[in-house]
Amino acid sequence: MTDKHILIVNDMTCGHCVGTVRTALETALPGAEIQIDLDTHKVSFTGDKTRGEAAIREAGYTPEAP
Repeated sequence: MTDKHILIVNDMTCGHCVGTVRTALETALPGAEIQIDLDTHKVSFTGDKTRGEAAIREAGYTPEAP
């Protein structure tokens, strides 16, 4: 079973931001399960947490612990 990681990305404020974060995670973590809720700014994904956080940061956003 693969762990699911949850991060809050408060500077993700629109649909374009969601797409950017999703693309960054899909590129860094091929095959990961990704769920993004813009209303709560919650991003959850499976795979390597460190790589996922780094991908979000490299995309220009600030992931934080929930």
